[in-house]
Amino acid sequence: MVGEKETMKINHLKDKDRFETMIEGHTAFVEYVVRDGALVVVHTYVPRPLKGRGIASELVREAYAYADKEGLGCKATCSYALAWLAKHGY
Repeated sequence: MVGEKETMKINHLKDKDRFETMIEGHTAFVEYVVRDGALVVVHTYVPRPLKGRGIASELVREAYAYADKEGLGCKATCSYALAWLAKHGY
């Protein structure tokens, strides 16, 4: 739901187990661990000025797309990612 004119580039920082994006000088991110054959999202952070724009959803979607591509399961301990998984039928 990021604005149509706004493009969000999501970077995967494998060495930090993190997906992140920078918008308007603010960094939003998802942190994960790989455990027992699954990518587990452990933390989602979106700075207050960016909230309500669908950024967290896009970051979580990117993390789980990576998990699918790598043949990993999709799990979460983060409350936002748990709700995202339920909403998207995982």
